[in-house]
Amino acid sequence: MPKKMIVIGAGPGGLAAGMMLASNGFEVEVYEKQPYIGGRNSQIRLGEYKFDMGPTFLSMLHIAEELFQASGRNMHDYIQAVELDPMYELIFEHKKLLMTRDVKKMKAQIEEHYPGNGEGYERFMRETAKKMEALTPILQSRMDRLRHLFHPKVLKALPQLEVGSTLYDVLSRYFTEEELKLAFTFQSKYLGMSPWECPGAFSILSYMEHAYGVYHPIGGVNQLSEAMAKVIKEYGGSIHTGCGVKRLWLEGKAVKGVLLENGERKEADEVIINGDFAHVMTNLVEKGTLKKYSQAKLERKKYSCSTFMIYLGVNKQFDLPHHTIVFAKDYKKNVEEITKTQLISDDPSIYIQNASVTDTTLAPEGKSALYILAPVPNNFSAINWEKEKKRVRKLILKTLVEKTGFKNLEDYIEEERIITPSQWEKDILVYKGATFNLSHQLSQMMVFRPHNQFEELDRCWLVGGGTHPGSGLPTILESARITVNAILEQNGQQTVSVAPLPAVEGFL
Repeated sequence: MPKKMIVIGAGPGGLAAGMMLASNGFEVEVYEKQPYIGGRNSQIRLGEYKFDMGPTFLSMLHIAEELFQASGRNMHDYIQAVELDPMYELIFEHKKLLMTRDVKKMKAQIEEHYPGNGEGYERFMRETAKKMEALTPILQSRMDRLRHLFHPKVLKALPQLEVGSTLYDVLSRYFTEEELKLAFTFQSKYLGMSPWECPGAFSILSYMEHAYGVYHPIGGVNQLSEAMAKVIKEYGGSIHTGCGVKRLWLEGKAVKGVLLENGERKEADEVIINGDFAHVMTNLVEKGTLKKYSQAKLERKKYSCSTFMIYLGVNKQFDLPHHTIVFAKDYKKNVEEITKTQLISDDPSIYIQNASVTDTTLAPEGKSALYILAPVPNNFSAINWEKEKKRVRKLILKTLVEKTGFKNLEDYIEEERIITPSQWEKDILVYKGATFNLSHQLSQMMVFRPHNQFEELDRCWLVGGGTHPGSGLPTILESARITVNAILEQNGQQTVSVAPLPAVEGFL
């Protein structure tokens, strides 16, 4: 008789784990509180317009391909992924950079704007390729025990963690110009962190984009969630939306299953938690059960920033790139306001996705679906977002009109939705509105992050951004592979293979 696995939460980590387990003969039941699948990787519909709620591009595409292959499927039968080139435009006070993975074009553009720095770009790519090669085993392996730190491949990789250097320090080795450093460190925002605090190991984030490209699935990144859900169902698994879990069903420290909000009790051999980690541990587990991750201790952990989101359906097409990032004039001050002093910046940095230039399925002909994100403090800041919402919206749209080609934007708005940090917490169940989960200081990474085989409860597993290897879609998918492999190993089954990194031409 197949083992029954319950997955709490239909986010990408839970769906990836469910897909691989269902394909390996497990009985999979996914319970999702929201009426939709995908978690933060779901679709938002406003009238005739479609948006991604959270992630807006796929990088490290091969990881998703491998997970589908491990599930006996070809990802490209489910998703049409289009590579974006240029990947994104960066707008500084006096310059614009179109970032491309075309080595010659990228080097030429750097030399044009920042003479003498082209060599640094080539050196960055060459040296970071070796760092990526060394660090990848850490991102693909269990880190549930201190002894895992002493595995030979991990020991070999430890120097590449650059414990004594920040991400900004690392990029300063390659570039002399401030804007160029920021062009290769802003990706720390994917972790909700400052490049002046983020560990130097994360220089691999910008490398990933320049080496492996940035992709847009037609219909949005949410189509990855839809595809994985479809595979689960093809293998006989079930996904129950609008069916939230009220509590973990515990007998001592053993998880026996779940108690649903509708009063039903569902038994399982093992439970996989894909809900926001701190939210689950403070809401689905009886107070006093946990010691290492008690409510009081969770409050003292470090968390990522939040995001102020604006989704606009507009009656106009803009001849602007698919992705644009507008940098604050004083970017360091902006980052410190977000992460340290926890203030609303008067000069925000903003990310804009204008995906309709690539994907005609997102908006009616001649119209656009615009996704606008501004990093802001999380809810430890105690900012009253209901009071501040109108002011922040006005500031963000004003900044866009002044610094980009989105002129007279307000005149064209037909549909609009805003998600503030308080709504991330209240409506989407993200602890303190920290959109990118637990922060990535070294004290909260690897064995020091909540373990894939959760250390405080038996028969309980974690996937998603709150466990190893961390937040961000590629690493969330890796968390699912790590957890599934541990479950398969525990059950004496063949594990999911992990392929070597794809070759990157031109630098090694």
